[in-house]
Amino acid sequence: MRGDLVRKLAARCLSTGLAVLAFVVLALTGATGWGLALAVAALAASAAEQRIRPNADLVAETTLIAAAILVGYSRRLDDGLNLTLVATALVLLGLVLLVGPLRTAGNLEIRAANLPVRAWTPLIADRLGTALLGLLAALAIAAALTLPAGVALAASLLVGAGTGVVALDLARRRFRPGAGGGPVARALRRHQPEFLLYFSAPPGSEYQVTMWLPYLERIGRPFLVVLREPEFLAPIAAATDAPVVYCPTLRAMDEVLVPSLRAAFYVNHGAKNSHCIRFTQLTHVQLHHGDSDKAPSANPVSGIFDRIFVAGPAAIDRYARAGVQIPAEKFVVVGRPQVESIAVRPEPARGLGQPTVLYTPTWTGHHADADYCSLPVAEELLHRLLARGATVILRAHPYTAQNPASARQLSRLTELLVADRARSGRQHVVGAAARALSLTECVNRSDALISDVSGVISDYLYSSKPYAVTDMGDEGDQFAERFPLAASGYVLRRDVSNVDEVLTALLDTDPLAAERWATRRRYLGDFPAESYAEAFLTAARRELMPAKELTASAQA
Repeated sequence: MRGDLVRKLAARCLSTGLAVLAFVVLALTGATGWGLALAVAALAASAAEQRIRPNADLVAETTLIAAAILVGYSRRLDDGLNLTLVATALVLLGLVLLVGPLRTAGNLEIRAANLPVRAWTPLIADRLGTALLGLLAALAIAAALTLPAGVALAASLLVGAGTGVVALDLARRRFRPGAGGGPVARALRRHQPEFLLYFSAPPGSEYQVTMWLPYLERIGRPFLVVLREPEFLAPIAAATDAPVVYCPTLRAMDEVLVPSLRAAFYVNHGAKNSHCIRFTQLTHVQLHHGDSDKAPSANPVSGIFDRIFVAGPAAIDRYARAGVQIPAEKFVVVGRPQVESIAVRPEPARGLGQPTVLYTPTWTGHHADADYCSLPVAEELLHRLLARGATVILRAHPYTAQNPASARQLSRLTELLVADRARSGRQHVVGAAARALSLTECVNRSDALISDVSGVISDYLYSSKPYAVTDMGDEGDQFAERFPLAASGYVLRRDVSNVDEVLTALLDTDPLAAERWATRRRYLGDFPAESYAEAFLTAARRELMPAKELTASAQA
C-alpha cells in the first residue's frame, strides 16, 4: 500500500513538474522546439498519471500545457494576433473545464456487459480525458510542423462536438430518464434473473468472484453479477456469460434489482454489502471466498445475513469460539465446492526423496492482528527445502504486492528459486507461471504444502496430503487452540528453529495422516466425492424456491 502511494505521488509530481516547465520554457524563452517537446512529455506523464490515479484531477496540468502549446504555435506562425488560435484557445478552455464533470457524470451511469444493450455514452465520457490529451499532442505536433492554425481549430472543434453530444446525452439521462428505467434495467427485466452475486472489494480481488462463478452457473437459473467498482467489469464479464452490471450509486441499485430476483449471494464482508442487504424482499446468503481459521472468518458482521453457507461444522464452531452469537438456523453446511477437482491421496506417501512442495505465503492483512505472513522468514525455509531436493511451487497471495517489504521478500525468493532451477534443473514454478496455475492445479502437482494461516490449508486438506502451518505470532502451545486446523498439520515456529523436524514429519514420517481424515470431515463436510458440489447446488436452489414450494417441500 505504501508502494502504491509512492507511485501516485511520483506520477503527480512528474506530470505537474513537466507541465510547469513546458509553460515556462515556451512563455519565457525562445526555445520553442524544446518547449513543445517538453509539452509532449508532460502529456505522456499526464496519461501515465491517469492510469495510476484514474480519478486524478488534471485541470491545472492540461490548462498549462494547452497554454504552452498555443504560445509555441503562435510563435511558430509569427503573424501577430491570430484569431483562429484565439478561437482554438476558447474551445480548448471549454474542453478542459468540461472533461472532469462529464467524466464524473459518466461514472454515475450504470454500465453493463453480457447484455444486449449499447450504453456508449458513459464509456466515451470516461475517455474524454484521454481524448483531450491526444488532441493536445496533435496540436503540439501541428505547431512543430508549422501547420495552418485552421488545422488546430478544426481538430479542436471535432473533439468539442463529440464532447457536446456526450454532454447532451448525459443531461437527457439525468433529467429525463426513460419510463421503467434505462436500457440496462429493461434488458434485465427481459432476462428475468432469479438471483444475483453482489461484489465490492479492493483492486485485485476478482478471484473472490471467479472462484464461485462456475458453481453459480451450475445452479441452472438465470442470474446477474452486481459490481460496485468499475475496474472489475471487464475481468469478471470475461469469466461468465451471465450479465455483469456496475452500479455506481444507490439509485442505480434501485434500478438494477428487478422484481424477478429472490436471493443475493455475497463473497466477502465488504462495507458496501449493506447497500444491497437493505432490499428486504431478497434472501441474503454469505458464501465467503475461502474457509480458514483467520479472525475475519468469524466476523460478527456475518450475523446480518439470512443464511451463512459454510464448508463444514468447524466453521460454525469458529464463530462460537470467537464469542460471535449467531442463530444456528442461519448456518448451512454445503462443503467447499471448489475442491471437487482436487485429487485425493488415500494412502500417505512417506519417505519422499524428491518431493514437490507447494508454498503459499499469505499477505500482511489490513491490521496487525491479521498478519500471518511468513515471507520475512521464508528464505531460510526455502534453503532447507532445496537441501532436501524439493521442487517448489511458490504461489503468493494476490495482495502481496501491496506491501513493498513483502514484494521485495517475494522477489528475493523468486530469484533464489530461479537460480536453483538453472543450477539443478529442478523445475520450480514461480512468478507468472505460478499465477497462471489454479490453486487446484498447484495442489494436484504437489506432495505437501507449507502455508500460513489461510484458506489454502482448508482446500489442501481435501487432498489428504500433509501440510505445515507457520506460527508467525510465536504463540507456541496456544497456536493450535486459536487455529485448530494446525492441529492436523506440522507447526513451523516463527524463528524456524524446528524446520528440520517439521520437514521430516512433512516429507518422511507423516505421523498425523490418520488425524487429517477426521479433520477433513469437520472442515469440509462429509459429502460423497463423486457428487461433492451437489450439497452447495441443492442448498442454493432451495433459497430460490418460492415460499409456497418451500413450505410444501418441508411438509413432504
